[in-house]
Amino acid sequence: MQALRYRRLLRGLEYNWCRRLLTQSCTGNEQLELTNDVKQRIESHWRTQLCHGQFDPQRTADKFYVLSMFPYPSGNLHMGHVRVYTISDAVARFQRMCGKNVFQPIGWDSFGLPAENAANQRGVEPAAWTQQNVAQMKQQLQRLGCSFDWTHELSTSSPEYYRWTQSLFLLLHKHGLAYQNEALVNWDPVDKTVLADEQVDANGCSWRSGAKVEKKLLKQWFIRTTAYAKQLLDGLEDPTLRDWRDIINLQRHWIGECDGYAFSLLTSASNLLRVWTANPEYLQDPHAFVVLRNKHYLSRLPDAGQLSVENPFARSTMPVVFSDETAFPLDCDVYLAAPSFRGEDRDLWEHLGLAFTSTHEVNPGNWEQLRKEVLATANRLNIGGYRVSSKLQDWLISRQRYWGTPIPIVHCPKCGAVPVPEQQLPVTLPPRDAGKDALRCECPKCGDSQARRETDTMDTFVDSSWYYLRYLNPQHTQGIVDTALANACMPVDLYIGGKEHAVLHLYYARFMNHFLHSCGLSPTSEPFSRLLVQGMVMGRSFRVKGSGRYVREAEVEVVNAKKNQALLKQTQEPVIMGWEKMSKSKLNGVEPDDMFNEYGTDTTRLIILADVAPTSHRNWSSATFPGILNWQKRLWLTLEDFEAARKEVAADNVDTGSDEFLLEDAKLFDARNFYIKGATFNYRHAHQLSVAISKMQGLTNSLRRTPKHILRHGKQFERALAAQIIMLAPMAPHFASELWSRFVSVPGRLNATSEELQWSKDVLEQRWPDVDAAYQLDLSIKINGFENCVIKVARQQLDKVNHSDALDVAFNTHSVTSYLIDKKIRTTHYVLYPGIEAILNIYLDKLKKPQKPANNNDADKLQAE
Repeated sequence: MQALRYRRLLRGLEYNWCRRLLTQSCTGNEQLELTNDVKQRIESHWRTQLCHGQFDPQRTADKFYVLSMFPYPSGNLHMGHVRVYTISDAVARFQRMCGKNVFQPIGWDSFGLPAENAANQRGVEPAAWTQQNVAQMKQQLQRLGCSFDWTHELSTSSPEYYRWTQSLFLLLHKHGLAYQNEALVNWDPVDKTVLADEQVDANGCSWRSGAKVEKKLLKQWFIRTTAYAKQLLDGLEDPTLRDWRDIINLQRHWIGECDGYAFSLLTSASNLLRVWTANPEYLQDPHAFVVLRNKHYLSRLPDAGQLSVENPFARSTMPVVFSDETAFPLDCDVYLAAPSFRGEDRDLWEHLGLAFTSTHEVNPGNWEQLRKEVLATANRLNIGGYRVSSKLQDWLISRQRYWGTPIPIVHCPKCGAVPVPEQQLPVTLPPRDAGKDALRCECPKCGDSQARRETDTMDTFVDSSWYYLRYLNPQHTQGIVDTALANACMPVDLYIGGKEHAVLHLYYARFMNHFLHSCGLSPTSEPFSRLLVQGMVMGRSFRVKGSGRYVREAEVEVVNAKKNQALLKQTQEPVIMGWEKMSKSKLNGVEPDDMFNEYGTDTTRLIILADVAPTSHRNWSSATFPGILNWQKRLWLTLEDFEAARKEVAADNVDTGSDEFLLEDAKLFDARNFYIKGATFNYRHAHQLSVAISKMQGLTNSLRRTPKHILRHGKQFERALAAQIIMLAPMAPHFASELWSRFVSVPGRLNATSEELQWSKDVLEQRWPDVDAAYQLDLSIKINGFENCVIKVARQQLDKVNHSDALDVAFNTHSVTSYLIDKKIRTTHYVLYPGIEAILNIYLDKLKKPQKPANNNDADKLQAE
């Protein structure tokens, strides 16, 4: 009896000691039903207590840079935002619990047309409208519980940021990669701005306004992205790129096959003409001429019929002919003809009656030498000569709008286009209602007071092409990038965003990082090591058949959900049901705040992660909610049952050494390790967070089946319940924090002396649970991708198995060796996931089928031979 009182005293001391060090639970020891009110109470209590874990720039050896594409501050989060930032935060919190120094910054892609248009409609300044939206969305992101490092927050419309975007432009200009040229551009008549080719859809409409795009001849600023085309194409083979999957093909298709060379040649109208050819040696032909399609923008010039092109390689002038009858390169409207090299071009030259412009002749025999001379001259004159596809064009960045990064160029009547000196940056935006006098300035070169500032602003894709580098130190004042931090932290370990940005944004960001790498400002050419391209959140839409008018779900009577059949209640008109991207115009959106209020933040986070892989589209339906709601309730009940069992004072005579007890304990040992293994793999390697949830739900099932006396006396139950709460924490940090606070306050710890759990720390400061050294893991042996056998190996041994060891095991396994008889091994591949599994793949050569003899006589001959 005295011993029992002593144990109770120790439990009380243990309980009080824990309560002093930990953030206290807000529900204490109350037996409460997990209602929405209780969840809101939990989240309000823990919101300011959560460990956010700021990045430590002094400890970069174990860094993990997880980056989600920054949002445009439209004013409110939508469910797509909720999905991408929940995925990002779950991964960040997981990596932090694994001991990584996680960098998860956030900022705002805050320049652009929507803000300018919205501000114009409301009669306010775009800056004020943007700042208001940023404040509102920041509050929503904080309510979402994301562990962003807000000390690194940036906004692209801030002069502190765009001062360095302008510096980047000047660096490009210095290297001959930013230039101005007259061009036939895509003009959006609604937004009244120029669009890049990539921003015009297949129907010739603007990607933003939907208006039919017009063609207009304007002088524009370009970035010579094509100079890096071959590098960008080759970079897709970089071994550091992981999980790019079909994004590799999208990028490759956009860049095209770099099977030729591009040159920028000056025309008699002072325009730069891009001439692409697979045979640069043709430019050595003094009789060369250029054929342009009739629709080429130069055909609109008044003196188009007298147009010619300077050829510095042959020291000649090339005539220009407009015709559609030539065999132009793919997606190219310029053809370089070389009569001295090609008979077809000589026939065309004679047919057109062109006159010789030079008496110099060329010997086309040594083509390779001529090619080298052309490319060397082009490089010396900085007029091209780089490998590129015939279809890829330079990046048009000029925008005729106010709310964007000002282009730091001054136009002087004497000096022409003059770059603004670095010390005069930033060139800030003038007041919106300022007149033309506000653009007048002195020429930085000659001091002429009649000079004027460039009025165009930059495409917002320029702002987002390098933000991942600026995040590292947004306050850095000594240059575009803090190179010390960039060298330590780049590339980004995991980049998360929508597939709609997998071509343009990714292409521009890759170009900019390749360029900065060549300047010594980024340590790697590729900026993003691993991609997670998340699918869209889809809402149920209802369209009246015939008119196509969208109506709300409340206005519809569903006749057959499986066949997507419904009727409009008021008129009985047929209604077409479908799943479409959430949109206000389609009346199928869901407000995140409504979800937070009705179900709680953590429940919303779990719902958005559950059921489907992050890369798949998520059909948002309340029919899927009960699975998560019930799981949370079962977790809550499990903890309450654990508390009740441990606090029960009735003495029981449990033999913890009995076979029955040890069997139950062993079941929990297996369950804990099995589900830790599965959840960890899907958190760390596959990023299939929905599967990680399924694994955790499996562990909950095992815990719920445990007899009461095991709850009271089972060490493995205590370990498994601790692992359950810890693994939940990255996805549901508020709820897990409350569960953990109650868990550690329960008296009678059975693993108190173990270093596995930090009893005095909150759940987000726990180490990620690990698979036990004695637990048997799988060494899977596959042949041509099909599983041949699975060999069980203790974790402590499997973690040491290398490729050679795995081959030894395979070649001493009967099922493998018997299958390999008379077969030739082409190659083998081994991958080890420490603490999870190992896979050996053996690939065989395909056996050639023996040819059948044509007839019996042939067979006899073969036999005789």
